[in-house]
Amino acid sequence: MKIYNTLTKRKEEFKPIDGNKVKMYACGITVSGDAHIGHAYQALIYDIIRKYLVKKGYDVTYARNYTDVDDKIIARSHETGIPADEYAEMMIKKIDAEMRALEVDDPDVWLKATATMQGIEDFISRLIDSHHAYATPEGDVYFAVDSFPGYGKLSGRNLEDARESVRIENEDNKRNPLDFALWKSAKPGEPFWHSPWGDGRPGWHIECSAMNMQAFGEQIDIHGGGRDLIFPHHENEIAQTESLTGKQFAKFWIHNGLIKVNGQKMSKSLGNSLLLADLLKEYHPEVIKFALLQTNYRGDINVTDTLFPEAEKHMLSFHRVLAEAKKSGVPCDGTDEGIDAAFDEAMDDDFNTAKALADLFGIFKTASRMLREKDFDGANAVLGQVKKTYSLLGLFRADSEAFVARVEAKHAASVPADIAALVEKRAAAKAARDWAAADAIREEITAKGWSVRDTKDGAVVEKI
Repeated sequence: MKIYNTLTKRKEEFKPIDGNKVKMYACGITVSGDAHIGHAYQALIYDIIRKYLVKKGYDVTYARNYTDVDDKIIARSHETGIPADEYAEMMIKKIDAEMRALEVDDPDVWLKATATMQGIEDFISRLIDSHHAYATPEGDVYFAVDSFPGYGKLSGRNLEDARESVRIENEDNKRNPLDFALWKSAKPGEPFWHSPWGDGRPGWHIECSAMNMQAFGEQIDIHGGGRDLIFPHHENEIAQTESLTGKQFAKFWIHNGLIKVNGQKMSKSLGNSLLLADLLKEYHPEVIKFALLQTNYRGDINVTDTLFPEAEKHMLSFHRVLAEAKKSGVPCDGTDEGIDAAFDEAMDDDFNTAKALADLFGIFKTASRMLREKDFDGANAVLGQVKKTYSLLGLFRADSEAFVARVEAKHAASVPADIAALVEKRAAAKAARDWAAADAIREEITAKGWSVRDTKDGAVVEKI
Protein backbone atom coordinates (compact mmCIF):
# COMPACT_ATOMS: atom_id res chain seq x y z
CA MET A 1 0.00 0.00 0.00
CA LYS A 2 1.39 3.38 -1.05
CA ILE A 3 0.40 6.73 0.43
CA TYR A 4 1.31 10.20 -0.83
CA ASN A 5 3.40 11.87 1.87
CA THR A 6 3.23 15.68 1.81
CA LEU A 7 6.52 15.76 3.73
CA THR A 8 8.50 13.93 1.03
CA LYS A 9 6.30 14.98 -1.93
CA ARG A 10 5.96 11.40 -3.20
CA LYS A 11 4.06 8.16 -2.72
CA GLU A 12 5.71 5.86 -0.22
CA GLU A 13 5.14 2.32 0.93
CA PHE A 14 3.26 2.50 4.20
CA LYS A 15 5.10 1.03 7.16
CA PRO A 16 4.16 1.98 10.72
CA ILE A 17 6.80 3.02 13.23
CA ASP A 18 5.94 0.24 15.67
CA GLY A 19 5.20 -3.06 13.95
CA ASN A 20 1.49 -3.40 13.21
CA LYS A 21 0.28 -0.49 15.35
CA VAL A 22 -0.87 2.72 13.68
CA LYS A 23 -1.21 6.00 15.54
CA MET A 24 -3.33 8.35 13.44
CA TYR A 25 -4.43 11.91 14.16
CA ALA A 26 -6.56 14.30 12.11
CA CYS A 27 -7.20 17.96 12.81
CA GLY A 28 -10.88 18.43 13.46
CA ILE A 29 -13.28 21.35 13.51
CA THR A 30 -13.04 24.70 15.22
CA VAL A 31 -16.55 24.88 16.64
CA SER A 32 -17.29 28.52 15.89
CA GLY A 33 -20.23 27.70 13.60
CA ASP A 34 -22.19 25.00 11.84
CA ALA A 35 -20.47 22.14 10.03
CA HIS A 36 -20.24 22.65 6.28
CA ILE A 37 -19.48 20.28 3.44
CA GLY A 38 -15.73 20.82 3.82
CA HIS A 39 -15.86 19.63 7.42
CA ALA A 40 -17.94 16.64 6.35
CA TYR A 41 -15.52 15.74 3.55
CA GLN A 42 -12.49 15.85 5.80
CA ALA A 43 -14.17 13.77 8.50
CA LEU A 44 -15.35 11.26 5.89
CA ILE A 45 -11.91 10.88 4.30
CA TYR A 46 -10.06 10.10 7.52
CA ASP A 47 -12.81 7.79 8.72
CA ILE A 48 -12.40 5.83 5.47
CA ILE A 49 -8.60 5.81 5.73
CA ARG A 50 -8.88 4.48 9.29
CA LYS A 51 -11.31 1.76 8.20
CA TYR A 52 -9.19 0.71 5.24
CA LEU A 53 -6.10 0.40 7.42
CA VAL A 54 -8.12 -1.84 9.74
CA LYS A 55 -9.24 -3.89 6.71
CA LYS A 56 -5.58 -4.35 5.82
CA GLY A 57 -4.97 -5.81 9.28
CA TYR A 58 -3.42 -2.87 11.12
CA ASP A 59 -4.14 -2.13 14.77
CA VAL A 60 -5.29 1.48 14.40
CA THR A 61 -5.89 4.11 17.06
CA TYR A 62 -7.47 7.14 15.45
CA ALA A 63 -7.66 10.43 17.35
CA ARG A 64 -9.45 13.57 16.27
CA ASN A 65 -9.85 16.91 17.97
CA TYR A 66 -12.28 19.71 18.43
CA THR A 67 -10.77 23.18 18.83
CA ASP A 68 -13.04 24.58 21.52
CA VAL A 69 -11.24 27.80 22.42
CA ASP A 70 -10.41 30.24 19.65
CA ASP A 71 -10.80 33.87 18.54
CA LYS A 72 -13.83 33.01 16.38
CA ILE A 73 -15.52 31.10 19.20
CA ILE A 74 -15.00 34.06 21.53
CA ALA A 75 -16.45 36.39 18.87
CA ARG A 76 -19.54 34.16 18.52
CA SER A 77 -19.85 34.10 22.30
CA HIS A 78 -19.97 37.88 22.36
CA GLU A 79 -22.50 37.94 19.49
CA THR A 80 -24.85 35.41 21.08
CA GLY A 81 -24.36 36.25 24.74
CA ILE A 82 -23.62 32.58 25.45
CA PRO A 83 -20.43 31.94 27.48
CA ALA A 84 -17.66 30.65 25.22
CA ASP A 85 -17.38 27.25 26.91
CA GLU A 86 -21.15 26.70 26.73
CA TYR A 87 -21.28 27.85 23.12
CA ALA A 88 -18.46 25.45 22.16
CA GLU A 89 -20.10 22.51 23.93
CA MET A 90 -23.43 23.29 22.25
CA MET A 91 -21.82 23.32 18.81
CA ILE A 92 -19.89 20.11 19.48
CA LYS A 93 -23.13 18.28 20.28
CA LYS A 94 -24.80 19.68 17.17
CA ILE A 95 -21.91 18.81 14.87
CA ASP A 96 -21.57 15.32 16.39
CA ALA A 97 -25.25 14.66 15.64
CA GLU A 98 -24.86 15.80 12.02
CA MET A 99 -21.74 13.71 11.42
CA ARG A 100 -23.53 10.65 12.80
CA ALA A 101 -26.49 11.41 10.54
CA LEU A 102 -23.99 11.33 7.66
CA GLU A 103 -22.92 7.96 9.08
CA VAL A 104 -19.33 9.00 9.73
CA ASP A 105 -18.07 7.01 12.71
CA ASP A 106 -16.54 8.64 15.79
CA PRO A 107 -12.75 8.37 16.19
CA ASP A 108 -11.31 6.05 18.79
CA VAL A 109 -10.18 9.06 20.83
CA TRP A 110 -11.86 12.48 21.01
CA LEU A 111 -9.60 15.33 22.08
CA LYS A 112 -10.41 18.89 23.13
CA ALA A 113 -8.06 21.81 23.66
CA THR A 114 -9.70 22.86 26.93
CA ALA A 115 -9.19 19.36 28.35
CA THR A 116 -5.45 19.52 27.61
CA MET A 117 -4.46 22.72 29.42
CA GLN A 118 -1.97 21.14 31.81
CA GLY A 119 -0.30 19.35 28.93
CA ILE A 120 -0.16 22.60 26.95
CA GLU A 121 1.43 24.44 29.89
CA ASP A 122 4.01 21.69 30.39
CA PHE A 123 4.81 21.65 26.66
CA ILE A 124 5.38 25.43 26.58
CA SER A 125 7.48 25.38 29.74
CA ARG A 126 9.79 22.77 28.26
CA LEU A 127 10.16 24.77 25.05
CA ILE A 128 11.12 27.86 27.08
CA ASP A 129 13.61 25.83 29.15
CA SER A 130 15.25 24.51 25.97
CA HIS A 131 15.41 28.05 24.46
CA HIS A 132 12.98 27.29 21.65
CA ALA A 133 10.42 29.72 23.06
CA TYR A 134 10.41 32.95 25.04
CA ALA A 135 7.96 34.91 27.17
CA THR A 136 7.34 38.63 26.84
CA PRO A 137 6.78 41.09 29.71
CA GLU A 138 3.14 41.31 28.60
CA GLY A 139 2.56 37.61 29.30
CA ASP A 140 2.66 36.28 25.74
CA VAL A 141 4.86 33.32 24.78
CA TYR A 142 6.28 32.86 21.28
CA PHE A 143 8.05 30.01 19.53
CA ALA A 144 11.45 31.09 18.18
CA VAL A 145 11.37 29.93 14.56
CA ASP A 146 15.11 30.59 14.11
CA SER A 147 15.79 27.90 16.74
CA PHE A 148 14.44 25.18 14.44
CA PRO A 149 16.58 24.76 11.28
CA GLY A 150 14.01 22.49 9.58
CA TYR A 151 11.29 25.14 9.45
CA GLY A 152 9.57 25.01 6.05
CA LYS A 153 10.27 21.35 5.25
CA LEU A 154 6.59 20.40 5.04
CA SER A 155 5.32 23.33 2.98
CA GLY A 156 8.50 23.78 0.96
CA ARG A 157 8.60 27.47 1.82
CA ASN A 158 11.84 29.23 2.61
CA LEU A 159 11.88 31.66 5.51
CA GLU A 160 11.68 34.74 3.28
CA ASP A 161 8.55 33.48 1.49
CA ALA A 162 7.01 32.46 4.79
CA ARG A 163 7.78 35.83 6.34
CA GLU A 164 5.89 37.61 3.56
CA SER A 165 2.74 35.50 3.95
CA VAL A 166 2.51 35.11 7.72
CA ARG A 167 0.05 37.18 9.69
CA ILE A 168 1.83 39.54 12.05
CA GLU A 169 0.54 39.77 15.64
CA ASN A 170 2.06 41.94 18.36
CA GLU A 171 5.13 42.40 16.20
CA ASP A 172 6.79 44.68 18.73
CA ASN A 173 7.02 41.78 21.16
CA LYS A 174 8.54 39.35 18.69
CA ARG A 175 12.17 38.68 18.02
CA ASN A 176 11.30 37.53 14.52
CA PRO A 177 8.10 38.30 12.55
CA LEU A 178 7.73 34.55 11.88
CA ASP A 179 7.64 33.63 15.56
CA PHE A 180 4.17 32.36 16.46
CA ALA A 181 2.14 32.51 19.64
CA LEU A 182 2.17 29.56 22.04
CA TRP A 183 0.35 31.48 24.77
CA LYS A 184 -1.77 34.61 24.40
CA SER A 185 -2.18 36.99 27.31
CA ALA A 186 -5.76 37.53 28.40
CA LYS A 187 -7.78 40.41 27.01
CA PRO A 188 -10.80 41.88 28.78
CA GLY A 189 -13.92 39.76 28.32
CA GLU A 190 -12.06 36.66 27.12
CA PRO A 191 -11.88 33.24 28.81
CA PHE A 192 -8.51 32.59 30.39
CA TRP A 193 -6.44 30.06 32.32
CA HIS A 194 -3.73 30.71 34.90
CA SER A 195 -0.15 30.04 33.83
CA PRO A 196 3.44 30.87 34.93
CA TRP A 197 3.43 33.69 32.33
CA GLY A 198 0.13 35.20 33.41
CA ASP A 199 -3.53 34.63 32.68
CA GLY A 200 -4.27 33.74 29.07
CA ARG A 201 -5.06 30.98 26.64
CA PRO A 202 -3.10 28.79 24.23
CA GLY A 203 -2.29 29.62 20.64
CA TRP A 204 -3.90 27.43 18.01
CA HIS A 205 -0.80 25.50 16.90
CA ILE A 206 0.36 24.32 20.33
CA GLU A 207 -3.03 22.73 21.02
CA CYS A 208 -2.61 19.98 18.40
CA SER A 209 0.96 19.20 19.45
CA ALA A 210 -0.04 18.90 23.10
CA MET A 211 -3.13 16.81 22.30
CA ASN A 212 -0.99 14.44 20.22
CA MET A 213 1.52 14.17 23.04
CA GLN A 214 -1.29 13.36 25.48
CA ALA A 215 -2.89 10.75 23.21
CA PHE A 216 0.14 9.08 21.63
CA GLY A 217 3.45 10.27 23.03
CA GLU A 218 6.28 11.72 20.99
CA GLN A 219 5.64 10.20 17.56
CA ILE A 220 2.70 9.24 15.35
CA ASP A 221 2.41 7.41 12.06
CA ILE A 222 -0.15 9.56 10.24
CA HIS A 223 -1.14 13.18 10.67
CA GLY A 224 -4.04 14.34 8.49
CA GLY A 225 -5.89 17.52 7.71
CA GLY A 226 -7.01 19.78 4.91
CA ARG A 227 -4.44 21.15 2.46
CA ASP A 228 -5.10 24.66 3.78
CA LEU A 229 -3.50 23.60 7.08
CA ILE A 230 -0.07 22.77 5.63
CA PHE A 231 1.16 26.29 6.31
CA PRO A 232 1.33 27.63 8.88
CA HIS A 233 -0.54 25.21 11.16
CA HIS A 234 1.14 21.90 10.38
CA GLU A 235 4.49 23.53 9.71
CA ASN A 236 4.32 25.02 13.20
CA GLU A 237 3.25 21.74 14.76
CA ILE A 238 6.36 20.10 13.35
CA ALA A 239 8.62 22.89 14.56
CA GLN A 240 7.41 22.95 18.16
CA THR A 241 7.08 19.17 18.56
CA GLU A 242 10.38 18.19 16.97
CA SER A 243 12.18 20.97 18.85
CA LEU A 244 10.90 19.45 22.07
CA THR A 245 11.51 15.77 21.32
CA GLY A 246 14.37 15.74 18.84
CA LYS A 247 12.42 13.08 16.92
CA GLN A 248 10.39 13.04 13.71
CA PHE A 249 6.86 13.98 14.76
CA ALA A 250 4.75 12.26 12.06
CA LYS A 251 6.02 9.73 9.55
CA PHE A 252 3.26 10.43 7.01
CA TRP A 253 1.51 13.74 6.44
CA ILE A 254 -1.75 13.36 4.51
CA HIS A 255 -3.76 16.32 3.19
CA ASN A 256 -7.15 16.30 1.53
CA GLY A 257 -8.17 18.82 -1.12
CA LEU A 258 -10.55 21.72 -0.65
CA ILE A 259 -14.16 22.31 -1.59
CA LYS A 260 -14.95 24.87 -4.28
CA VAL A 261 -18.42 26.03 -5.25
CA ASN A 262 -18.76 26.73 -8.98
CA GLY A 263 -15.01 27.18 -9.17
CA GLN A 264 -14.68 29.52 -6.18
CA LYS A 265 -13.17 28.62 -2.83
CA MET A 266 -15.96 28.03 -0.34
CA SER A 267 -16.00 30.68 2.37
CA LYS A 268 -18.41 32.41 4.71
CA SER A 269 -17.38 35.81 3.33
CA LEU A 270 -18.48 34.79 -0.18
CA GLY A 271 -21.74 33.42 1.16
CA ASN A 272 -21.29 30.11 -0.64
CA SER A 273 -20.86 27.73 2.30
CA LEU A 274 -22.88 24.54 1.94
CA LEU A 275 -24.03 23.47 5.38
CA LEU A 276 -24.05 19.76 6.16
CA ALA A 277 -27.47 20.01 7.82
CA ASP A 278 -28.98 21.45 4.62
CA LEU A 279 -27.42 18.74 2.45
CA LEU A 280 -28.78 16.03 4.74
CA LYS A 281 -32.28 17.45 4.38
CA GLU A 282 -32.02 17.19 0.59
CA TYR A 283 -29.93 14.05 0.00
CA HIS A 284 -29.47 10.59 1.46
CA PRO A 285 -26.06 10.18 3.20
CA GLU A 286 -25.00 7.64 0.56
CA VAL A 287 -25.61 10.20 -2.19
CA ILE A 288 -23.45 12.78 -0.43
CA LYS A 289 -20.66 10.24 0.02
CA PHE A 290 -20.78 9.07 -3.58
CA ALA A 291 -20.58 12.69 -4.77
CA LEU A 292 -17.58 13.50 -2.58
CA LEU A 293 -15.63 10.28 -3.15
CA GLN A 294 -15.68 10.50 -6.96
CA THR A 295 -12.59 12.72 -6.68
CA ASN A 296 -9.31 11.40 -5.30
CA TYR A 297 -8.97 12.81 -1.79
CA ARG A 298 -5.95 14.98 -2.66
CA GLY A 299 -7.82 16.83 -5.40
CA ASP A 300 -10.18 19.75 -4.96
CA ILE A 301 -13.91 19.12 -5.38
CA ASN A 302 -15.85 21.60 -7.48
CA VAL A 303 -19.45 21.60 -6.31
CA THR A 304 -21.65 22.53 -9.25
CA ASP A 305 -25.42 22.46 -9.52
CA THR A 306 -25.21 18.97 -11.02
CA LEU A 307 -22.79 17.25 -8.59
CA PHE A 308 -25.31 15.93 -6.07
CA PRO A 309 -28.21 15.35 -8.51
CA GLU A 310 -25.89 13.25 -10.71
CA ALA A 311 -24.64 11.31 -7.70
CA GLU A 312 -28.25 10.70 -6.67
CA LYS A 313 -29.07 9.45 -10.16
CA HIS A 314 -26.19 6.94 -10.07
CA MET A 315 -26.96 5.70 -6.57
CA LEU A 316 -30.62 5.32 -7.50
CA SER A 317 -29.70 3.13 -10.47
CA PHE A 318 -27.46 0.95 -8.27
CA HIS A 319 -30.07 0.55 -5.56
CA ARG A 320 -32.72 -0.31 -8.16
CA VAL A 321 -30.63 -3.32 -9.15
CA LEU A 322 -30.31 -4.37 -5.52
CA ALA A 323 -34.05 -3.86 -4.99
CA GLU A 324 -34.83 -5.92 -8.10
CA ALA A 325 -32.55 -8.68 -6.80
CA LYS A 326 -34.39 -8.71 -3.50
CA LYS A 327 -37.76 -8.99 -5.28
CA SER A 328 -36.36 -11.94 -7.23
CA GLY A 329 -35.42 -13.73 -4.02
CA VAL A 330 -31.67 -13.09 -4.32
CA PRO A 331 -30.28 -12.72 -0.76
CA CYS A 332 -27.27 -10.60 -1.85
CA ASP A 333 -24.95 -12.25 0.66
CA GLY A 334 -22.53 -14.06 -1.66
CA THR A 335 -18.83 -13.50 -2.30
CA ASP A 336 -16.78 -12.51 -5.35
CA GLU A 337 -13.08 -12.26 -4.53
CA GLY A 338 -12.35 -10.41 -7.77
CA ILE A 339 -14.49 -7.43 -6.76
CA ASP A 340 -12.81 -7.18 -3.37
CA ALA A 341 -9.33 -7.54 -4.90
CA ALA A 342 -10.02 -4.76 -7.43
CA PHE A 343 -11.25 -2.51 -4.61
CA ASP A 344 -8.10 -3.17 -2.59
CA GLU A 345 -5.93 -2.49 -5.64
CA ALA A 346 -7.55 0.93 -6.03
CA MET A 347 -7.35 1.77 -2.34
CA ASP A 348 -3.75 0.54 -2.05
CA ASP A 349 -2.86 3.29 -4.52
CA ASP A 350 -3.18 6.25 -2.15
CA PHE A 351 -6.80 5.49 -1.20
CA ASN A 352 -8.11 5.95 -4.74
CA THR A 353 -11.83 6.06 -4.07
CA ALA A 354 -12.42 7.57 -7.51
CA LYS A 355 -11.19 4.38 -9.18
CA ALA A 356 -13.13 2.19 -6.74
CA LEU A 357 -16.38 4.03 -7.52
CA ALA A 358 -15.76 3.97 -11.27
CA ASP A 359 -15.66 0.16 -11.05
CA LEU A 360 -19.25 0.13 -9.76
CA PHE A 361 -20.73 0.94 -13.16
CA GLY A 362 -19.35 -2.22 -14.73
CA ILE A 363 -20.20 -4.30 -11.67
CA PHE A 364 -23.85 -3.27 -11.65
CA LYS A 365 -24.13 -3.67 -15.42
CA THR A 366 -22.98 -7.27 -14.95
CA ALA A 367 -25.37 -7.83 -12.06
CA SER A 368 -28.30 -6.41 -14.02
CA ARG A 369 -27.55 -8.74 -16.94
CA MET A 370 -27.36 -11.71 -14.57
CA LEU A 371 -30.78 -10.86 -13.16
CA ARG A 372 -32.29 -10.61 -16.66
CA GLU A 373 -30.77 -13.98 -17.53
CA LYS A 374 -32.01 -15.52 -14.26
CA ASP A 375 -28.44 -16.21 -13.15
CA PHE A 376 -29.36 -15.66 -9.54
CA ASP A 377 -26.28 -17.38 -8.11
CA GLY A 378 -24.02 -15.08 -10.11
CA ALA A 379 -26.03 -12.01 -9.10
CA ASN A 380 -25.91 -13.09 -5.47
CA ALA A 381 -22.11 -13.35 -5.56
CA VAL A 382 -21.62 -9.98 -7.28
CA LEU A 383 -24.15 -7.99 -5.28
CA GLY A 384 -23.29 -9.65 -1.98
CA GLN A 385 -19.63 -8.73 -2.41
CA VAL A 386 -20.46 -5.16 -3.43
CA LYS A 387 -22.45 -4.70 -0.23
CA LYS A 388 -19.61 -6.13 1.89
CA THR A 389 -16.74 -4.32 0.19
CA TYR A 390 -18.26 -0.91 -0.46
CA SER A 391 -19.79 -0.61 2.99
CA LEU A 392 -16.28 0.57 3.94
CA LEU A 393 -17.04 3.73 1.93
CA GLY A 394 -20.43 4.01 3.62
CA LEU A 395 -22.34 2.78 0.56
CA PHE A 396 -25.09 0.15 0.14
CA ARG A 397 -25.82 -0.03 3.84
CA ALA A 398 -29.34 1.34 3.35
CA ASP A 399 -32.32 -0.84 2.53
CA SER A 400 -32.45 -0.57 -1.26
CA GLU A 401 -36.24 -0.66 -1.57
CA ALA A 402 -36.55 2.15 0.96
CA PHE A 403 -33.80 4.13 -0.78
CA VAL A 404 -35.52 3.81 -4.16
CA ALA A 405 -38.91 4.74 -2.70
CA ARG A 406 -37.49 7.82 -0.98
CA VAL A 407 -35.68 9.16 -4.04
CA GLU A 408 -38.53 8.41 -6.45
CA ALA A 409 -41.02 10.12 -4.13
CA LYS A 410 -38.73 13.14 -3.98
CA HIS A 411 -38.47 13.24 -7.77
CA ALA A 412 -42.22 12.83 -8.21
CA ALA A 413 -42.84 15.75 -5.87
CA SER A 414 -40.56 17.93 -7.98
CA VAL A 415 -42.19 17.12 -11.34
CA PRO A 416 -43.83 20.26 -12.82
CA ALA A 417 -47.59 20.18 -13.38
CA ASP A 418 -47.29 20.28 -17.19
CA ILE A 419 -44.94 17.28 -17.21
CA ALA A 420 -47.17 15.37 -14.78
CA ALA A 421 -50.15 16.05 -17.08
CA LEU A 422 -48.23 14.69 -20.08
CA VAL A 423 -47.32 11.57 -18.11
CA GLU A 424 -50.97 10.97 -17.30
CA LYS A 425 -51.93 11.61 -20.95
CA ARG A 426 -49.32 9.07 -22.06
CA ALA A 427 -50.62 6.51 -19.56
CA ALA A 428 -54.13 6.98 -20.99
CA ALA A 429 -52.81 6.50 -24.53
CA LYS A 430 -51.05 3.29 -23.47
CA ALA A 431 -54.21 2.04 -21.78
CA ALA A 432 -56.06 2.65 -25.08
CA ARG A 433 -53.22 0.81 -26.89
CA ASP A 434 -52.52 3.94 -28.93
CA TRP A 435 -48.77 3.29 -29.11
CA ALA A 436 -48.06 6.01 -31.65
CA ALA A 437 -49.65 8.67 -29.42
CA ALA A 438 -47.81 7.32 -26.35
CA ASP A 439 -44.47 7.51 -28.20
CA ALA A 440 -45.19 11.04 -29.39
CA ILE A 441 -45.96 12.16 -25.84
CA ARG A 442 -42.76 10.53 -24.58
CA GLU A 443 -40.81 12.56 -27.16
CA GLU A 444 -42.58 15.72 -26.01
CA ILE A 445 -41.64 14.96 -22.40
CA THR A 446 -38.03 14.34 -23.44
CA ALA A 447 -37.91 17.61 -25.37
CA LYS A 448 -38.89 19.41 -22.17
CA GLY A 449 -35.90 17.91 -20.33
CA TRP A 450 -37.55 14.97 -18.57
CA SER A 451 -37.52 11.22 -18.98
CA VAL A 452 -40.28 8.71 -18.34
CA ARG A 453 -39.49 5.08 -17.62
CA ASP A 454 -42.02 2.29 -17.22
CA THR A 455 -41.62 -0.10 -14.30
CA LYS A 456 -43.74 -2.82 -12.70
CA ASP A 457 -44.89 -0.23 -10.17
CA GLY A 458 -45.78 2.45 -12.73
CA ALA A 459 -44.05 5.23 -14.62
CA VAL A 460 -40.98 6.90 -13.11
CA VAL A 461 -40.33 10.49 -14.19
CA GLU A 462 -36.88 12.04 -13.79
CA LYS A 463 -35.05 15.20 -14.80
CA ILE A 464 -32.61 14.51 -17.62
